Amino acid sequence: MAAAGPAAAGGRWEVVRKGRRTAGGPGSRRALGEANAGRALPLAAPIATSDTIFELGFERALKKQNKEQVPPASAPPEQPHRRQHAGKSAKKPSVNDANIKPGKCRSLEEALKALDLADLRKELDKSQSVFPENPSVWVKDLAGYLNYKLQAPRSDPMLSQHPHDYPYCLVSKELRNIIRSLLGRSSSVLELFFDHCVYTMLQELDKTPGESLHGYRICIQAVLLDRPKIATMNLGKYLEVLRSHQNRPAKCLTVLWALGQAGFTDLHEGLKVWLGVMLPVLGIKSLSPYAVAYLDRLLMMHPNLTKGFGMIGPKDFFPLLDFAFMPNNSLPPSLQEQLRRLYPRLKVLAFGAKPETALHTYFPSFLSRATPSCPPGMKKELLTSMSQCLSLDPLSFSVWRQLYTKHLSQSSLLLNHLLESWDSSSKKVRQSLQETVRSFKVTNEELAARGPSSDQAVAACDAACKELLRKMKGRGFPWSRLLLVLLVFAAGFLLHDVRTHGSFQASSSARLLRSSGVLPAAQQAWQKVSHCCLEGYRWLERILPVCGSQAVAVLQPQLELLWAKSGEGALYVSELCSSLLSRLRGSLPWLMEWLQSRVPESLLHFAECVRELLLFLVRSCLLPLLECVAAALERGWKHWVDSCNGEASWDCMRQHLTSFTYSSWIYLQNTTVAVKNWALAMISGH
Repeated sequence: MAAAGPAAAGGRWEVVRKGRRTAGGPGSRRALGEANAGRALPLAAPIATSDTIFELGFERALKKQNKEQVPPASAPPEQPHRRQHAGKSAKKPSVNDANIKPGKCRSLEEALKALDLADLRKELDKSQSVFPENPSVWVKDLAGYLNYKLQAPRSDPMLSQHPHDYPYCLVSKELRNIIRSLLGRSSSVLELFFDHCVYTMLQELDKTPGESLHGYRICIQAVLLDRPKIATMNLGKYLEVLRSHQNRPAKCLTVLWALGQAGFTDLHEGLKVWLGVMLPVLGIKSLSPYAVAYLDRLLMMHPNLTKGFGMIGPKDFFPLLDFAFMPNNSLPPSLQEQLRRLYPRLKVLAFGAKPETALHTYFPSFLSRATPSCPPGMKKELLTSMSQCLSLDPLSFSVWRQLYTKHLSQSSLLLNHLLESWDSSSKKVRQSLQETVRSFKVTNEELAARGPSSDQAVAACDAACKELLRKMKGRGFPWSRLLLVLLVFAAGFLLHDVRTHGSFQASSSARLLRSSGVLPAAQQAWQKVSHCCLEGYRWLERILPVCGSQAVAVLQPQLELLWAKSGEGALYVSELCSSLLSRLRGSLPWLMEWLQSRVPESLLHFAECVRELLLFLVRSCLLPLLECVAAALERGWKHWVDSCNGEASWDCMRQHLTSFTYSSWIYLQNTTVAVKNWALAMISGH
């Protein structure tokens, strides 16, 4: 109990605690006012230390005690004792240097706007100065500071109502630069820092009120944005964490969210995370929706699947096939339908860049699942996939032959499917299938001779094999080949007949055609066609000069006017282009400065190389080519004018056309005679 000591007569107060003996007389103790006055003196400390939780709390307690040292006019003796307890209650330690835990903001956006970046830099500088050789402390201080300051209402662990990069997408550019700079200086401990953030989040989830986890989420996203492989270094360890917390969905979803951030930067790492920790928990009711939604978002963000080739093998692909198509599994119908929509892209990822060398490894699992009791949707997919394996990878046929006796019922389904799709199969597949079906037929005979153990399956396979062999043999009558053979035979007979009798008129073929009336009719038709062609040529010879002169007389003024207008238009366009070029030349320095400030140096260097390449092509290829074309045109025009005796007229053009037509006809006749002589020589030689 506090009471007024003997020193009260001197105008001073002294605090006396219950249960304590004084260490001497009145001079052996000092009043609190003197102690605080002495504490306020500027004492030179040997080591400049930062504020600690204890110092801040003690300083607040002293401030409260200083207020209590002025005695009221009429104060009961118990009042100093109550105030002393109030001073003790103020000594509760705080979490950081502000000593007052900030209240939660209404949203994370408000908390980020209220964040004092100067104070953050100050705290990080202190951490680096006190622990210059321990970057692990720096990044942990960063995560703790951000998580403490960014107190906002908690979101669900999956953040399903936000974009994939939330909350990092809300971070300002300045704060991002601070985080990236510190992480760049702490690259050696980023893996440990990632584990620290994840396990600290799990510990916060154990607390009843708990803090929001936005600061740790931001740090995780910042780490994995540049180093996504960190998340996949210890997937086995995190899988054990998931198994040990199966009854705590919030913890499991937090771990899945943290690991899944690697996939939004790198498809390869995202698939590794999904196959390593999400596929094993796909059957758990509380975790399956997030696993399927993550896969959907991952494949939607990476439409180019080539970076994921080689990640999914048969061991991972067929559980996905079962989840997508098998009814009554641990997935609800809505998730199964969503996974079935993703299945074609998963199939592309599984088959990889070279399916012609990998599909035979998938064929055994496809074949073993294609049972007669298989669901219709799954059966259709299995048969289509096996047909794809057979058409792309020839080794699938040898694998099928090895597995045939153990999978007779499945093979009968596949044989009937190939029979139904026979018309759409390629020639290469038909040839390989023919050898396989023949070996199956021999195997069927051996199995039938052994006994009636599997008569029904063997009979179904044998019937399908016989039908396929019949299809292979009976491909329809080859009318096109028959017509070609008849045509060649008729031509050879005609040539031999003409050579034997010396001329076509004396040949047996001519006598036959003459006696049947075909030759006179053909000669009469030829005469009529020749007469019509001659009359047409004469008409053109009369009418074309007249029409040409009339057309020149009518169109020449318009053509001259059009030529003049075209010249004026070309002149206007050239003037406009020259003015634009002059403007561009004036603004070129500003444009170059702007491009240099915005475009990377490597891109400018590439553009310069392209410009030099184009200039080289124009100077060394295009200009010489144009010169050659111009020279050729000039020589051709000169030759044309010289051939027309210096005057290009219609009569000269007609003479040239006539001579060209006659020479072409003579060349065609000579070629025909040469081909006929060669054919006769070949026939007589045989």
